[in-house]
Amino acid sequence: MKITNQLQTSAAILLLLLPIAGEAFERTEQREPCADYQETRQPLFGDLHVHTSYSFDSYLSSQRRDPWDAYDYARGGTIVLPDANGEQSVSARIGRPLDFAAVTDHAEFFGQVNVCTLDSSKLGYWWPHCAMTRANNIWLQLLAANWWTHLGGQLEALPAESFACTLSDCAEADTETWDKVQQAAEEHYDRSANCEFTTFVAYEYTEAFDQNNMHRNVIFRNDKVAEQPVTVYDTGLESFPSLWRQLRERCTELDNGCDVMAIPHNPNLAGGMMFRDPQTPTELTDRLFFEPVVELVQHKGASECRYDRLRGMGLGTVDEQCDFEQIAADNLNMLGSVHGEVRTDRAASVELESFARRNMVRNVLKDGLALADTLGTNPFVMGFIGSTDTHSAAPGSAEEDNYVGHLGRRDSEYNNVQDHFFANPGGHAVVWAQENSRDSIFDALRRKETYATSGTRPVLRFFAGDYAPDLCEQTDMIDTAYDQGVPMGGEVTLSATGSAPRFLVSARKDAGTLTSTGTDLQRVQIIKGWVDADGVTHERVYDIDGVADNGSGVDSNTCARVGSGIQQSCQVWQDPTFESTESAFYYVRLLENPSCRWSTLQCQAAGVNPFANSCETQAAEATLLAQENGASGDVYGKCCIDPAQQAFYAPVIQERAWSSPIWYRAPE
Repeated sequence: MKITNQLQTSAAILLLLLPIAGEAFERTEQREPCADYQETRQPLFGDLHVHTSYSFDSYLSSQRRDPWDAYDYARGGTIVLPDANGEQSVSARIGRPLDFAAVTDHAEFFGQVNVCTLDSSKLGYWWPHCAMTRANNIWLQLLAANWWTHLGGQLEALPAESFACTLSDCAEADTETWDKVQQAAEEHYDRSANCEFTTFVAYEYTEAFDQNNMHRNVIFRNDKVAEQPVTVYDTGLESFPSLWRQLRERCTELDNGCDVMAIPHNPNLAGGMMFRDPQTPTELTDRLFFEPVVELVQHKGASECRYDRLRGMGLGTVDEQCDFEQIAADNLNMLGSVHGEVRTDRAASVELESFARRNMVRNVLKDGLALADTLGTNPFVMGFIGSTDTHSAAPGSAEEDNYVGHLGRRDSEYNNVQDHFFANPGGHAVVWAQENSRDSIFDALRRKETYATSGTRPVLRFFAGDYAPDLCEQTDMIDTAYDQGVPMGGEVTLSATGSAPRFLVSARKDAGTLTSTGTDLQRVQIIKGWVDADGVTHERVYDIDGVADNGSGVDSNTCARVGSGIQQSCQVWQDPTFESTESAFYYVRLLENPSCRWSTLQCQAAGVNPFANSCETQAAEATLLAQENGASGDVYGKCCIDPAQQAFYAPVIQERAWSSPIWYRAPE
């Protein structure tokens, strides 16, 4: 077919342009060299999905911290957030600083939010929608939120302009906000040899027609950025292929040093539309170039895979670990709730059989293998990262025991348990980079030498190549791993003798913080997906170290961790079912020993123990006390959810990390 030949040719050209794993990164900016430069790379922890008061849905939840505050927080500073009543009274500080971060406010409303919130001398500031946005009344804020989503096209076919922009110059305000985004990033970027903290100029492209979330976080490599962000106002119904085309026009084709990528938002609420089959050769090559990684986990859930424990069945899987931090809905309509009453229509709560299959990334990766057989190129070659998607200007706030919420007043204090029980603190983006600089981190993202965590900080390496079985015992293990193979995110080939590749997995538990020791690992797993000769996809989970029943758990009264596990692991593994004629991908999943979920910790802090037989009585008493202090509704009832009656939520979780895959492509 003609389109198949075009896809093959375009992809071949693209592959010649991609950096080769093991090469030094390209330097595109003027700065001091980092004193801490490691040729074999170091793990850097960051957050590439962060909202501040420049985002409409952050500001209208009484959140007033801006990009400067967010970067201060990421570096270990203290910020003040709103309480459940909208008063600025909650002090927040991260348990340990991040290495890098990007503020990604919604670019669609840069000008409108600026007019509505920053300067009362502007006539548009007094437009009713703007006044509602600034209000401290929760019901006015919710009405304003509906208005904003209408303007952004989430409730209509196309976005609409705010009337405030007929009263004030939103284009000028838009430029002013974009300049401030760049200024905040520059002022917090450590260009000295210390290289303590890296920022990226960035924004979020906010496409969600019919509430299908196809947002992308647009990350620029350096300070050479587009004059204006590409937004849904520019792309309309053309959707994300138009985003990629205009990023070329406004950035990568200008020959001025501008480089950029677009990271797909956690796709669990995309209605299956985030990863469609490529419709043109350009769409395929643009996806591979602009979207090297996908956000696998954040505060609105995880998107690795999906398993319903009540029904004992999964969405394209039998992997029981796929019940981790799942959400009932398959698109953004589920967020239209007040006091925790999630909508029950088809768009908000769906049965497993009708849940969008490609909302889950493992299914997307398997489909990519099958598509490669017909298109000649796999369109879905993506690495993994995590982030928070915080709307409280709190990048990296992913700790279960230090979770202040990510939605301003909407999940502050008791509202967190009451209204946002389904949410979680989010995760981290981890890169293996030579140094903590923009160029080094950006190149790591582009070559997909990255991994995602659910909020803790284990250290994970993953390689494949022609390795000796005793590689773990060699003093030059990492040098050899690079020299004789590829790291996570790469593509492995057969050895000269045609034997199956061997995989090197090195893992170390999270070292913990000053106030909380890290949790031991329970298991090290390799997930394999492959396509057979008939074009049918399969998957399998291998435990390569540790066991499920290792005697670990938690103390039901204190949530203290009980038992021990793996502190450090190194394994050389060879696939026992490898077939050289079957294309496949492999990635590592680390599972920590059980620990208490954030909701359990907050319930216990309120005197409600989810493990106790008297939980419902305790919840009623705590709710009455909360109501005396201004709360309404059943504040603590969700603390007593019976895990045996709940598909996804339990008092205890297993934190985890996921490496980017390594692909094997069968010879034609």
